[in-house]
Amino acid sequence: MSAATAAPTRGTTNTGPTALFDAPGPRAVARIRWITAASLVLVVAGIVYAVYLFGVNGQLAPAKWSAFLQWPIQRYLLKGLGNTLLGALGAAAIALPLGVVLALGRLSRRGPVRWVSTGLIEFFRAMPLLLLIYIFFMALPRYGINPELYWKLVIPIGLCSGATIAEVFRAGILALPTGQSEAAAAVGMTEGQAMRYVVFPQAVRLVMPGLLAQVVVLLKDTTLGYAVSYSELQYSAKVLVSSTGNLIQTYLLVTVVYILINVAISKTAEAWGRRSQRRYARAGATQVATRMR
Repeated sequence: MSAATAAPTRGTTNTGPTALFDAPGPRAVARIRWITAASLVLVVAGIVYAVYLFGVNGQLAPAKWSAFLQWPIQRYLLKGLGNTLLGALGAAAIALPLGVVLALGRLSRRGPVRWVSTGLIEFFRAMPLLLLIYIFFMALPRYGINPELYWKLVIPIGLCSGATIAEVFRAGILALPTGQSEAAAAVGMTEGQAMRYVVFPQAVRLVMPGLLAQVVVLLKDTTLGYAVSYSELQYSAKVLVSSTGNLIQTYLLVTVVYILINVAISKTAEAWGRRSQRRYARAGATQVATRMR
């Protein structure tokens, strides 16, 4: 096998970040490390200074934190956390299938289906989520459309997130090589069968990290539950502050809870991405070895 033939084959197995841009040189790597270290120092210094101010102003006094050791308060916050997770789950149950339908509709060859899907995607992407929540909460009940409080929050979040997820799915489908569809057609599959059995499953694996990242957005969007008095975690913290007066302690605790949940979801997305990258790298290496035999 000639070098001219082998070079393109090797290029097809490059699934790392250097497939999109040149790898940084030694100076760039050193500069990145120095900037990272300096950023960490600044963050740590900011945290230490904040803790110092809390201590000076008496916000670290045990009496202000002892309330969170009481089971009634813990139970109240856990209920708020459960409502937050339930709201995110309900919104995801709406957003994911809606995103699939809108993505396939926007890729449809039928003009009316494509136009309607495109219009819905652009409408809900441009619509402010809080405004849509207010429409469900205050405007629609005047016309006899009055769902339960839970759905007044979950449906708007699901609609807006569904439009974003539709674009994620569409990008994943368009990112696949056209040879996948052509190979499916070569073995006698129709266009619908090729999409269902070949293209779409691969697109889902490709965009899974992005979908998991969108779950983080869904979780944060539930904090808008205050607009409809839905007892999610942040709204529960607001009520707790009004009764105990421990504003800094309560919101600091709630912030830590949100950070831990979002970090767990983000780490899951990163792990999925690394797993997919290794799988595609092994598949590429196997393909190269087969061609070189």
